Amino acid sequence: MNWKNIKTILAGLFLFAVCTAQAQTVKKSSPTENKPKIVVGMMVDQMRWDYLYRFQNRYSEGGFKRLLQEGFSCENTMIDYSPTITACGHTCVYTGSVPAIHGIVGNDWFDREKGKNIGCVDDESTQLIGSEGNSTGQSPHNNLTTTITDQLRIASNYQSKTVGVAIKDRASILPAGHAATAAFWFNRKDGHFVSSSYYMNDLPEWAKRFNAKGAVDSYLDKDWETLYPINTYTLSTADDKAYENTANGDTKPVFPHKLKQFKGKNFGAIVNTPHGNSITFDFAKAAIEGYNLGGGNFTDFLAISFSSPDAIGHTYGPNSIEQEDDYLRLDKDLAAFFNYLDKRFGKNNYLFFITADHAVSESPGYYLENKMPSGAITDDEFAKPVVAALQKQFGIENPILSFANYQLYMNWEEFDRKNIDHSTVEKTITSLLMKVKGIAMVLPVVSLSTAPIPDLIKNMLIKGYNMKRSGDFMVIPQPTWKGGSIKGATHGTWYPYDAHIPLVWMGWKIKPGYTNRITGMTDISATLAALLHLQMPSGCIGQPITELTGGR
Repeated sequence: MNWKNIKTILAGLFLFAVCTAQAQTVKKSSPTENKPKIVVGMMVDQMRWDYLYRFQNRYSEGGFKRLLQEGFSCENTMIDYSPTITACGHTCVYTGSVPAIHGIVGNDWFDREKGKNIGCVDDESTQLIGSEGNSTGQSPHNNLTTTITDQLRIASNYQSKTVGVAIKDRASILPAGHAATAAFWFNRKDGHFVSSSYYMNDLPEWAKRFNAKGAVDSYLDKDWETLYPINTYTLSTADDKAYENTANGDTKPVFPHKLKQFKGKNFGAIVNTPHGNSITFDFAKAAIEGYNLGGGNFTDFLAISFSSPDAIGHTYGPNSIEQEDDYLRLDKDLAAFFNYLDKRFGKNNYLFFITADHAVSESPGYYLENKMPSGAITDDEFAKPVVAALQKQFGIENPILSFANYQLYMNWEEFDRKNIDHSTVEKTITSLLMKVKGIAMVLPVVSLSTAPIPDLIKNMLIKGYNMKRSGDFMVIPQPTWKGGSIKGATHGTWYPYDAHIPLVWMGWKIKPGYTNRITGMTDISATLAALLHLQMPSGCIGQPITELTGGR
């Protein structure tokens, strides 16, 4: 062997030794090295998109302003379906799907097999955990698809932790997913955050300690005063309006709202105040620390929802001083929460997004006061005449089984026993209801696909209709009209005031900016799946928001 060949062999051996040594010193990468430590999904119940800007001159630098300055805002995010109702919205955000597929068609609906209305998360096979008594529990079993939180658990072989927190049970349970580590919600009976035997046999010790502190009473002890002098609330109507409802035993809808009287007794009084937001933040922080969310080897997920803005909006309306004060206080709580997340995880180590389950219309009384078309459809004008007419014409004692989610559930079995043609009934109902002032459309679902209405509306109604759980007629009110009275405010229709919601992202891999391109509520889970390299939820029909994911 010549010297040249020996040098080649020695060089090869040296290179092999170096590469082997380097390989031995390479640090094993963590699954979260290129992913956020935690995803925080925040939903504000009944938050309209314009609330991001309406009170901006009074927001702090660290709350909504920071979100818009450091985050990416999808300015034209629309709900993809109708009816725009709480349970549907929470499910849609986390499944990327619509009621036609995931099956959550409302907060409740008429179950034809059981012959009664059922709650969207009620589960007779479970027990309430964390409260005295033998109450029935809740679970996500009515959701027919997986969630993005489920997909995160699957991808990590269930080493990621996912937790839901809210005042409303459905606002915690449906986002947390089927495979959730836990879901917690507020029990008005005793003021505790509770859970269900679906998730656990007993509350964790950290949750027991939180409940034992009596946080509700400490908030009720503060009453509800305006954050600033009441005469500075120039973006709202006067404090006392005839079209505002009252809450918590008030005789008039005016400040201050006395709460001390409810200490130790009516814990639910906190829900109709901004204190409901504050205690939700408090419990969310306790959950982060109790479960060490964001402290493991895999990305965790906190799904947190704020229910008090919905209670306040329904009662006083979106133009009330109460709702303005609610958002000014929520802004301060949000700023404090961002500071908490910064310190615990680092600014670029958590992914945050904020959105809403639905928006809201103005009060009919507000519209009328300002010379705009509106009104209310009472039961005497709507349900009673229709039932009476059907009874008289067809001899059916109970022709309508239920009216839920802007839909009529017909007692077709009784009509069939008398061999009454469905099309005849449809014509009768349509004729009767179209004469009612304030009703825009009456649509038999069997002919929904051929209805002479704009495709945008038709598509939203079809996506909101589930063949097994929805009703037989869709009843659409005129714009700005609502059922009941002209007092208070509500939501549920396809109209933009109910369907235009905020969507802002901030934190891990998010560059500041905005888009005015129309995005859908169903796109949120698809985007999370793309960012985190997860499989989309099983019923997802959304598309990734490429301005965020970097795709084309």
